Amino acid sequence: MFRRYAPKSLYLRVLLIVILPIFLMQSFVTYIFFARHWDRVSANLSNNVAGQIALITRLYSETAEETARTDIVDWALDDLDIQMRFEPGGTIPDNNRLSPFNVYNVVLNNRLKSRIDQPYRFDTQSWRDYVEVHVQLDEGELVFLVLRQRAFATTGPIFLFWLIGTSLLLGWIATVFMRNQVKSILRLANAAEAFGRGRDAPDFRPAGATEVRKAGFAFMAMRERIKRHLDQRASMLAGVSHDLRTPLTRIKLGLAMEKDTPEIEALRNDVLEMERMVEAYLDFARNEAADEDPEPFNLASMLAEVVGNAQRTGGTVSLDAPQDIDISARRSALKRAVGNLVNNALRHGDEAWITVTPSERNVKIIVDDNGPGISPEQYELVFKPFTRLDEARSLSESGVGMGLTIVRDVARSHGGDVRLSESPKRGLRATIELPV
Repeated sequence: MFRRYAPKSLYLRVLLIVILPIFLMQSFVTYIFFARHWDRVSANLSNNVAGQIALITRLYSETAEETARTDIVDWALDDLDIQMRFEPGGTIPDNNRLSPFNVYNVVLNNRLKSRIDQPYRFDTQSWRDYVEVHVQLDEGELVFLVLRQRAFATTGPIFLFWLIGTSLLLGWIATVFMRNQVKSILRLANAAEAFGRGRDAPDFRPAGATEVRKAGFAFMAMRERIKRHLDQRASMLAGVSHDLRTPLTRIKLGLAMEKDTPEIEALRNDVLEMERMVEAYLDFARNEAADEDPEPFNLASMLAEVVGNAQRTGGTVSLDAPQDIDISARRSALKRAVGNLVNNALRHGDEAWITVTPSERNVKIIVDDNGPGISPEQYELVFKPFTRLDEARSLSESGVGMGLTIVRDVARSHGGDVRLSESPKRGLRATIELPV
């Protein structure tokens, strides 16, 4: 349950780790202050006030002379800061008037109840700075006005204000610092994601904490090694393929001058097959060495060009793509990948269908055909270079087994992939999935 509801992003998790202990500590301090210190102080203050009121009430009720009673009123004001008056024939209110914001009404009531024998009522609502206490006597009632700060500990709201204020301040400071630290990690993640989609991200510079900078420099070194490896592999393939053309040309010329015999015809076919393999090598090398930068373009327009090229060679291709989809990719490479899939579909079927299904996270380019298809066990096998399934279909460009290898290479260089599955048209379905 905790994993289900816990924050998923690093930023929120770090904030939770930093801020949660702050608020837990502040809550613990608040509990200790209110449950131990403030409660005890308020109970003592209420007990003192209740005792003083009880003493004054006893003195007043046991004294009949008016002069003595006047002296008691003066003493209460001068020595105890308690204002009091006597209302002959008066009666106490029917109920207490309690402020809903005073959490210590019960404490004062218990203290008055334990100290005063006569009926009483008290009012914590009518006066902002005073607590009014009514005590019933036989000939009337005594009304006492006691300073609120003498009956309760009134520093609680100030303490809560400073407690909440400091908690918010500390939380804000932690949020600012954590955001700056996580921002450098997000920049590193965005640079890695861009590189995975075929973009160089030249503006990336390692920043942040030492560990984040170290990871950033490691990423930059890894990126350079990968680029050098790709360039070296493409150069090697191009060089080897180019160098093979010269001896193949000489062999073709030599075979052309020989008499037509079954053995010579077989050798000529082998040379043609080798030429197609060399061309496939060169095509793959050109795709590896392509320095085309990703750029935004309309996907439906590019796919319409693929359909037009296929139709000019006599193929039947249908296109179903929304007209408002713009993606950022290497246009020529993606066009070539889709063209490979369409050519492969027309080679082994009578018709091809191209469908585009966009979503919030990716866009799928689906190519269906009505050919014989292949078994699911061979779906991954056909992506290996120079793999040919002669018993059913070769799934290759020019019959040498490089078509789907190039398609997958293009898709993965954009941060996506290509998958094969059974088509609703009873043939094979190839799906290129690209992130948006």
